[in-house]
Amino acid sequence: MAACFLLDLYRARHNRARLNKTLILIKMKALYQTTVEVTGGRNGKIKSEDGILELEVRMPKELGGIQGYTNPEQLFAAGYAACFDSALNLIMSKENVKPATPSIVKATVGLNSNGAGGFALTVALAVHIPGVENDIAQQLVEKAHSICPYSNATRGNIDVQLSIV
Repeated sequence: MAACFLLDLYRARHNRARLNKTLILIKMKALYQTTVEVTGGRNGKIKSEDGILELEVRMPKELGGIQGYTNPEQLFAAGYAACFDSALNLIMSKENVKPATPSIVKATVGLNSNGAGGFALTVALAVHIPGVENDIAQQLVEKAHSICPYSNATRGNIDVQLSIV
């Protein structure tokens, strides 16, 4: 009897937490959203709804594909680096930090076996902020990591390494 009560209590709390999370998502209004359609998976075509992004993707050569095409990992790396650099620039602006030249974010995305028959990604972000001392740069990068949408989406799911170069 006590076990059933505890199970019911757990379910009630779990459902309430899920409901609260759903309500938060409903209250959030998207600042921007886009849609991309893919046919053929890793050996196919991608096209954004506005037609600006339209290209073929292929498996990387290292996985049996051919050179001369982009792949999902490159696209993810490009998106993450661009978004992270924007977050970094926002933080620098708020803190009145002016680099000697624009910051540079280099994203390296790795595709790895997860040991259970599936795959997992790893990310390394190497950040260069010209003319800014390393300890200040590290603080700025950590703050950018806390507000970047890609960092927030991957936190707890993907191993992300940050470095100052």
